[in-house]
Amino acid sequence: MKYRVGEKIRLVRERKTLTLRQVAQQAGVSESLISQIERNKVSPAIDTLLSIADALDIDLEYLFSDYRRERTVRVLKAKDRQVLTRPGVRYERFAQIEQGQESRKGIEAYQIDIEPGASTGNDEYGHEGSELGVVVDGRAELQVGTRRFGLEEGDSASFSSDFPHRLVNIGDKTLRVFWVITPPKRDAQAKP
Repeated sequence: MKYRVGEKIRLVRERKTLTLRQVAQQAGVSESLISQIERNKVSPAIDTLLSIADALDIDLEYLFSDYRRERTVRVLKAKDRQVLTRPGVRYERFAQIEQGQESRKGIEAYQIDIEPGASTGNDEYGHEGSELGVVVDGRAELQVGTRRFGLEEGDSASFSSDFPHRLVNIGDKTLRVFWVITPPKRDAQAKP
């Protein structure tokens, strides 16, 4: 698929009330080349595109933002989710962003079901990154380092996962949480 930047260039030029000639002079190219690029008749060389972007005072990310978004959509059907289990805990992995894709750090998300009295995590060590979670149903105690926090339906929490941490179901029914971790952990069996 050929990517077309012409419409965006024309839109910015017109918003700034610049003529084709003014942009061409500032970019050091011909007026007809600017016109052809705006009509997507010509794909500009990268140095030409940089010159035009400088002349219009726009960021190249703006020109390619749609292209980037289109390429990074990943769909994971519910029936294809990876399910991991530990005693009393069930993890369902949602679609994730791997390192080097959309962001510098990857992101993974889970729906976690924890039976009464069961827990996730480890109170001896943490791991690199950050976590964010929300209680969908039930009651939990979040332990981060030496601190403890009571969480109920709708409550959320975020923290640096460098500290030892554990999520404990303190209710009498299954606790369900939605949990996000960045960057993804390598050991899928030892989540939050």
